[in-house]
Parts: sequence; structure tokens; C-alpha cells
Amino acid sequence: MDLLNTLVDKGLRRESPTREEALAVLDTSDDDLLDVVAAAGKVRRHWFGRRVKLNYLVNLKSGLCPEDCSYCSQRLGSKADILKYTWLKPDEASEAAAAGVAGGAKRVCLVASGRGPTDRDVDRVSDTIKTIKEQNEGVEVCACLGLLSDGQAERLRAAGADAYNHNLNTSEATYGDITSTHTYADRVDTVHKAHDAGLSACSGLIAGMGESDEDLVDVVFSLRALDPDSVPVNFLIPFEGTPLGKEWNLTPQRCLRILAMVRFVCPDVEVRLAGGREVHLRTMQPLALHLANSIFLGDYLTSEGQAGRADLEMIADAGFEVEGADQVTLPEHRAASGGCGSHEGAGCGSHQDDAGCGSHQGGGVCGSAAVPPAGEPRTDLVAVRRRGAGTDLAPNA
Repeated sequence: MDLLNTLVDKGLRRESPTREEALAVLDTSDDDLLDVVAAAGKVRRHWFGRRVKLNYLVNLKSGLCPEDCSYCSQRLGSKADILKYTWLKPDEASEAAAAGVAGGAKRVCLVASGRGPTDRDVDRVSDTIKTIKEQNEGVEVCACLGLLSDGQAERLRAAGADAYNHNLNTSEATYGDITSTHTYADRVDTVHKAHDAGLSACSGLIAGMGESDEDLVDVVFSLRALDPDSVPVNFLIPFEGTPLGKEWNLTPQRCLRILAMVRFVCPDVEVRLAGGREVHLRTMQPLALHLANSIFLGDYLTSEGQAGRADLEMIADAGFEVEGADQVTLPEHRAASGGCGSHEGAGCGSHQDDAGCGSHQGGGVCGSAAVPPAGEPRTDLVAVRRRGAGTDLAPNA
């Protein structure tokens, strides 16, 4: 296919495809899907080999957010039956982080619900970052705390943060349809603040919220313009009790095409397979490793993910290897400008509340319940997190 040959050539040269080419990837047929994956896989392997970076989420403060993001189980007015708790103490957060590091994660992503941190919150998170780094040698730490005020990114970096995550989520044209309490421009501003402070910027998207192909291409091209070091790709988890709880718009094939398009547009960036992979890719998750070079290990913020051991087996069985702590994630031309990222130092990923399979409600992909017919909503795969941070039960890592 001439389109795919052109996209591979451009990806190997770090050249941007046209909007028309990106849209054409999303419009390919299921018959051509393996060709699309193989082509994008050439670009992924050129820049990242067969390494898979593992990241681990720690939800520092869960629920009770004043923002109204329609996709989020922690949003204002959410009726989702999630865990709710206030700030973890530094030692509690470090203990949770250690579970992920022991499972192979080289980056810990510290997330807190809310519009953005107060100066006192920054002090609190700074203490947590220092504790984690003291107790887990060599670990990278990304913070994801919402909208930043002037000077806060610099304080997080001084405390030892390597990266800051703030996702654009969707196109500027449709942003007002999912959130009214802050703007798309507010999110862009926070990514700039992270860059300017020398933090590695991480910013991505959520697919499956009812957006068009044009919206997906718009947000990915906007991300390329922001030039983050990592781009997490989330797939909406339709949480019961949220405004988007009835939105089931994704198939495994659609998810793979989206990941391929992101890889072609952002060829040398850490593309992270983030929330929703277990729910929407299901048994086709291993194919996604040919497109993304980074995943989250274990559970997410308010929902359960595939068992950590299953993640590691999947990576090995698919012919990939876990990226070691001594390996640099990004290609030399990006990593050379500082630390673990490209601008100076790549981020956590998902401020969406994602779900997974190994659940207390029957196990989803890993369980033995009857599988709904193809195309039916997979509500059996959406499980609220009941272990790890904020509970007395061991985490999934």
C-alpha cells in the first residue's frame, strides 16, 4: 500500500504526515489492519527497538474533584462507587510506589484529583517525591496534579520530579463538550509550564468519547506541536455514574488504528498504551505493543487493570523485553537535551479513571465469565479498584 510505505519513510525521517494521510490511517479497513500495524511497527522498532517501558500509577488523593470532566469517575457529581480518600502520607505513597518498582516499573506516576495544587499541596507532593526517591534508587517520578500556577513546576523539579503529565484529551473544537470548568487553553498552558521548568512534558488523549476522526487527528497534531516526550493514549472506560457511562464506541481494530496513527504522527516519542487497553483491546493487546513502547503496570487510578504478572507474560510472549532502569527511553536526539526526556527531562499518562480486567467482579479478560457477543458493551471488564493505595489490601503490580 503506497500510503503505508510513505508513512514509514516519513516516520524514519521524523517527518510529519499530512492530515489527509493521518485520516487515511483511521479509514483503513479491517482487511488491511495487519498491514497498518506492521508498517507502524517498523517505525516503533526503528526508534525504540523491542523495549517496553513500565510505568506505575499511585493515586495520592482519590475522588471529590470539583471539576466536571465527563469521562472521570472522580468528577463533580460522579455517582461511581469509587474509593474516596484524602492525601496519602509520603511513606504510604512510597510503599505503594515500591510495589510497582518491584514489578519492573522504572517510572512512578503520582496523581491527585483536583483542579490544581495549592502551594501547600506542592509542598506535600515534594516531600512525597523526595521520600520515594530516597527509598527507591534510580526511579523516575512524574507528577500529575492538574493545572499549574506560576512557579509550581519549578518547585516540583527542585524536589526531584522528572516529568509532569497533563493531557489535552480531545480536540480544541470539542473540548467544551466534555468539560466546562476549565478550558483547552488552560491545559496547553500547563504543558508549557512543565516544559519551561525543565520537566519532561507528558500529554496525551482519550479516544472513544464520541469524537470524529477529524477530532482525533486534530488533537494528535496539537500534541506534536507541543512536542511532549511521551504521549499516553487512553481509551475511554465508560464508568457507570458518569455522563459518558453509555459511550461504547471502540473496537479492538479501531484502537489499533488510533495507536498506529499516533505512532506515525509522533514517530520518535514514547507512545504509552494507557487506560482502557484491557477493556477495548482485550485479547489483541499484544498487537498494540508493536505500536506503543510504554504501558502502565497493574491497576489505574480508580479501576483495576490486568494482573501485573499477566502484563509481564504478555510482553515476553509477544517477543518484547521490559526496559531496564539503566536504559534511556528516548532516542539519542531527544534524550540528549536532558534527563529522561527530550526538552529536559516523559510523564505519567492517564488522568482518566481507567479500568481493567483482573477484577473482583469476575475478572474480565482473565476471568471465566461468559463473553458477550462481538460489538456488545463490555461492562464486565469495568471494575472499580478495591486494593492498593487507600486500602489495606496489597496492590496489583
